[in-house]
Amino acid sequence: MIRLLCSGMGLIVLLSGCVDGPDKQKTSPTSQQASGKKKNMKDEFALDAPGPEDADAPKKFTELPSGLKYRLLRKTDGETPAGTDKVLVNYKGWLDDKSEFDSSYKKFEPFAFSLNEVVRGWGEGLQYCPEGGMIELEIPPQLGYGKRGAGKAIPPNATLHFIVELHKILTPRPGVADKDAPKEFTELPSGLKYKLLRKADGKKPGPTSRVVVHYKGWLDNGKVFDSSYTRGETTQFGLDEVVKGWGEGLQYCPAGGMIELEIPPELGYGARGAGGDIPPNSTLHFIVEIEKVL
Repeated sequence: MIRLLCSGMGLIVLLSGCVDGPDKQKTSPTSQQASGKKKNMKDEFALDAPGPEDADAPKKFTELPSGLKYRLLRKTDGETPAGTDKVLVNYKGWLDDKSEFDSSYKKFEPFAFSLNEVVRGWGEGLQYCPEGGMIELEIPPQLGYGKRGAGKAIPPNATLHFIVELHKILTPRPGVADKDAPKEFTELPSGLKYKLLRKADGKKPGPTSRVVVHYKGWLDNGKVFDSSYTRGETTQFGLDEVVKGWGEGLQYCPAGGMIELEIPPELGYGARGAGGDIPPNSTLHFIVEIEKVL
């Protein structure tokens, strides 16, 4: 939420919980209950094998601080999901010995689930895969099923390997921009950049106005760190209660409008960053729709 942005944001990925917790078994990405299995998916996503990877796909994995490793096998211009987004995927999973333990391709049916309903390695890793893309994940035991394993198929302390094709992000997204919306940003003396994506006849907020908004935020690498669309509810706040880039930028957007903001570090979280999701000296990107000026 933007209120969390004001005071330091919690980790979205950690909402998935600890896989070794004795009281709560995290659901598998292969679980029908967790995945919200669909019975009437479009034929275009009923695949029997993974699609092609890019000719220049990396040969080596990128390792994240959590220990998760990934390779983006197919890039696209699509959006990446946030940590609680619902997505539609095809996947296959195998162990170090190459034995395959599950595959949606063999079922000839994709699966839908929220990223905070599955093991932490999926919840974190799929945030690096754009819609229409394909990713390979190497998930260490502490981000998978840990010491307990999962049934007979996944032994204790198993490293999990997956190829995942992310077909669609099912969580609602921002509204439509004007056809003549500017392609280039306007830069203000403060260093803030903005594009008014949708004009409207509504009232513009002042520097202390309270507003009701929908928004999503992402980093330079495209990773979404927060989204009210994902939560399915708007957020209300005063423009003097949030980071400086919001307080200044939203004054250029009328009620009913939509704006894109590019906020330099000095107008965001600066050298301190915010939790694990926003590193120090990060440029922040937002799309914001103002529903009401109160």
